[in-house]
Amino acid sequence: MKILITGGTGFIGSRLALNSINKGHEVIVFGQTNTKAEETNIDILKKAGVNIIYGAVTDKKIIEQAVSGCDYVFHLAAAQHEANVPDKHFYDVNVDGTQNIIEASIAAGVKRFLHGSTIGIYGSAMDGDIDETTSPSPNNIYGVTKLKGEQLALSYADKIPLTVIRISETYGPGDRRLLKLFKAIKKGVFFMIGDGKNIHQLIHVDDLIDGMYQAIESDAAIGEVFVLAGQERLTTNDMVKIVANSVDSPIRKFRSPLWPFLLAAIILEKTLQPLGIQPPLHRRRLDFFRKSFYFVQDKSEKILTFKPKKNFAQGAEETAKWYTDQNLI
Repeated sequence: MKILITGGTGFIGSRLALNSINKGHEVIVFGQTNTKAEETNIDILKKAGVNIIYGAVTDKKIIEQAVSGCDYVFHLAAAQHEANVPDKHFYDVNVDGTQNIIEASIAAGVKRFLHGSTIGIYGSAMDGDIDETTSPSPNNIYGVTKLKGEQLALSYADKIPLTVIRISETYGPGDRRLLKLFKAIKKGVFFMIGDGKNIHQLIHVDDLIDGMYQAIESDAAIGEVFVLAGQERLTTNDMVKIVANSVDSPIRKFRSPLWPFLLAAIILEKTLQPLGIQPPLHRRRLDFFRKSFYFVQDKSEKILTFKPKKNFAQGAEETAKWYTDQNLI
């Protein structure tokens, strides 16, 4: 197969590209270099023989060139972590950009299209199990526009065979999002914010890639939405203990209440964002300590036969080793 991966210079996209090369596919990565991590990912991808096309999903002409002749499209590009841009940027990328790539894929005769969404569409902490039928309630511009993006994608289901996946917190070798946690614990400077009882259901990137391939290759998945998450439900306290074991460091007993940090984040957002400055602390960064998500995956298990293989202890060991090998911790 000839495969296009949008957002392929990011963590998930770059690991998917390497996995696809190993499967024997021809891979084109469409993405940008906005961070040092993306530059590093590009170097790795080039060495693996991946073709890189630089551009934004808002550029229709470049997208048409990138998708030409492709069999599969994995659409992972998104505006996500930016906290110093207007809301319009999120709409441009997550909604209009999705429309651009789908319409180009239809015109190019793409055989299957996978749209990467997020559990962020569910909003704040939920009371009870979440599945594909749970009503979305996004509470920030990222979640709002990702929900609109997946709704737009599904509106094209009669024109192109597509599937939507809602991706849980993802980690593993190549991830930089949890790097701060590993590094802080390794250095002995980490402390818990809040009671640490909120729940995570992370997914290892290898398990996620398996699930994405199961989704894009299954005829029964066409027109459907799936949540992909890991096998365990862990509190933040559990996660921290496992990470501490993986880096062989003790955990500080000091804890801080959540509210001072939340108040500071709100003030910094309201002060700095209008000036186009990235706040050093913002509410989405505190989600790690305050949001709870746990899922029922009956649908993905039944239709995709998806079953995550790696628990967090295994994945944390792999991730810590990767960080160490890359001289990041």
